[in-house]
Amino acid sequence: MAQQLSFDLPAKPALGRDDFFVAPSNAMAVAMLDPSFAWPGGKLVLSGPKRSGKTHLVHVWASNSGAQILPAWQLTKAAVPQLAEGPIAIEDVPDIADNTEAQDALFHLHNLVLANGHALMLTGRAAPRLWGMSLPDLQSRIEGAPHAQLQPPDDALLSVVLAKLFNDRQITPKPDVIPYLVAHMDRSFAAASQIVEELDQLSLAEGRMVSRALAVQLMSDRPQDAARGAAQHPIAQPIADRPADAPADVPARGTATGQDATKTDDDRRGD
Repeated sequence: MAQQLSFDLPAKPALGRDDFFVAPSNAMAVAMLDPSFAWPGGKLVLSGPKRSGKTHLVHVWASNSGAQILPAWQLTKAAVPQLAEGPIAIEDVPDIADNTEAQDALFHLHNLVLANGHALMLTGRAAPRLWGMSLPDLQSRIEGAPHAQLQPPDDALLSVVLAKLFNDRQITPKPDVIPYLVAHMDRSFAAASQIVEELDQLSLAEGRMVSRALAVQLMSDRPQDAARGAAQHPIAQPIADRPADAPADVPARGTATGQDATKTDDDRRGD
């Protein structure tokens, strides 16, 4: 089939509070970002893996508090007085671990924001003790902040994340697509984002709906996910290859029950 011309339009993520699904893996962080929760010392560190929802929660908090949001690498000492006039979130602080000027700016921003009675949020992927700031006074202040951590997703959260990622791209997958992906993909937010992007591109290139068959095609081309799917859905061994101590009542391939045993749960549900 000839490939169709496709346009890689940017996805527009929904970043409102109602678009964020609360699950056991993120419930504590969500609770700490509630407007009624007063952070001890006026500051909070938010950490979690890539695509875990840190930026989403930062935008929710900023919307509620009127805070500014700034990537750590853009910090300059000259901008500190203006930035300290209200609540502020500094994202991806570990990115400046080798930037002493930005660290110095953050150190002064930290002190001035709190002295002015405003709130300060800092984000990064790893736990704060691993951020590796070369300025000891800054590192100690980071580690002294309350810490809200986003955990890797469970099945329910991963399903909702996939649904949101599809929705951000204005894609409505077939009902059996997301359950199939959850059962076969690497369990991470980053993998969910990558798979949805690749399915979108494959769907556009081949002019096909995002269906389970298309998802199977994509996942079979992803070695790590194909291996995971095989491990979750092992195929019954032919009797000739079965160990001598295998139970006698295990049916062989070729019998009616043996043929059934070689099918995965996904096969029984059908494409």
